[in-house]
Amino acid sequence: MLDREGFRPNVGIILLNTHNEVWWGKRVREHSWQFPQGGIKFGETPEQAMFRELEEEVGLKAEHVKIIGRTRDWLRYEVPDRFIKREIRGHYRGQKQIWFLLRMVGRDCDINLRGTDHPEFDAWRWHDYWVPLDVVIEFKREVYQKALQELSRFLTRPPHGNTPRHGARYLRQNHAGRPAGEPQPQEAKPKNE
Repeated sequence: MLDREGFRPNVGIILLNTHNEVWWGKRVREHSWQFPQGGIKFGETPEQAMFRELEEEVGLKAEHVKIIGRTRDWLRYEVPDRFIKREIRGHYRGQKQIWFLLRMVGRDCDINLRGTDHPEFDAWRWHDYWVPLDVVIEFKREVYQKALQELSRFLTRPPHGNTPRHGARYLRQNHAGRPAGEPQPQEAKPKNE
């Protein structure tokens, strides 16, 4: 579903924890990090699409989050030709997105990257609100900057005494909370009796 200018309607999601850190996901088998996002299906509102994408990509349901705000209008980015399938070149230009800022009211253990047969992310972590845009694919950086700037007006101060915590999380495999890059323990081998 494209608009007259060749942009596909889409939603972007910035998910906050109680420390005002954002959920930052590593794309499957890539070295790029991004926020959850996805297309708006025919007949869906942006809010309905956002909740569907949140569940598909992050495993969170509506009861795990609270909507804090959204962008006033569509934010657009063009996709370079080399990333566009040959059969839609000339018609498809890119994405137009409504961005939502959500506050997580659930727990970290509610997040499940394997909620579908085709996961978008293979790791995640909480990151400072102003994420490093150099790890975002180049053609999306300006939209990320605009979304973060516009939605920053909704940020509140974290409760006193809460200190940020960092560390990557993986596809439900890293339950011990080890920092990113730290090796997993080896499985114990059965002893011969």
